[in-house]
Amino acid sequence: MNAPVSPKWILTFIGAGNMAEALVRGIIHAELLPPARIRVTDSDRRRLDHFRATFDVEGFESNVNGVRGAQVVVMAVKPQVMADALQEISAGLTPKTLVISIAAGVITSRLERKLPAGTRIVRVMPNMPAMARAGVSAYCLGSRATEDDATLVESLFQSVGVVVRLDETYLDAVTALSGSGPAYVFFLAELMMQAADEMGLDHQTARTLTLGTIRGAVRLLEQTGQEPAELRRRVTSKGGTTAAAMDVLGTGRVKEIFVKAIRAAQKRSQELSEGMV
Repeated sequence: MNAPVSPKWILTFIGAGNMAEALVRGIIHAELLPPARIRVTDSDRRRLDHFRATFDVEGFESNVNGVRGAQVVVMAVKPQVMADALQEISAGLTPKTLVISIAAGVITSRLERKLPAGTRIVRVMPNMPAMARAGVSAYCLGSRATEDDATLVESLFQSVGVVVRLDETYLDAVTALSGSGPAYVFFLAELMMQAADEMGLDHQTARTLTLGTIRGAVRLLEQTGQEPAELRRRVTSKGGTTAAAMDVLGTGRVKEIFVKAIRAAQKRSQELSEGMV
């Protein structure tokens, strides 16, 4: 293990949602911590029961009780309830506790103002494919976080995929690109399958062809190292079937609309941050 993680440490997740579940699964699978050293808090008893049954971790309905004695706390709650959750856990933190936030749009300076003076903060933006240990996470350090904290965060989030470190000014863009990005791919798959249905293909055949096409295109991008625009040009023969499709997409201004949609996600991430007082 290349991270400053002790098997005697306690790691607490505030919030028992899908991302917390993905991270707990990845951390246990990577043997970074044993289940006995992982805690989860949530007001939903059914989710706590699910975590206990699936991972044999400890569950708490009280946030402050869940963080007592924890060396690392992961804030896995929605941005809209972050302020309340931070207030609840403050009494249970120690000066040495590292707090990691995975909430979209909530900047480190705001987190630091809501927590006891001197608390170390790291902000991470993971995405949904972490559930399949194929996620992408970007992180930035708060003003008091250390390089050891960075190493620890990389180790934890590498258990569910790829990790990159960036300046915080780029985190709203990351939220819009990779945080929301899986939805864009799912939407493309949805439309491809809809078109297949209209052309008479059965659902299972449409799904197999669509997923295989997306998977193969990604693999080609990875293996060739070429830019997407170049590969698109190579598959688009003049006067051919792909050219006919691209002409329609161009006429429909899909490129402009798609970029506009991603920028809208970035703007919303910024608004979420501004809304946290």
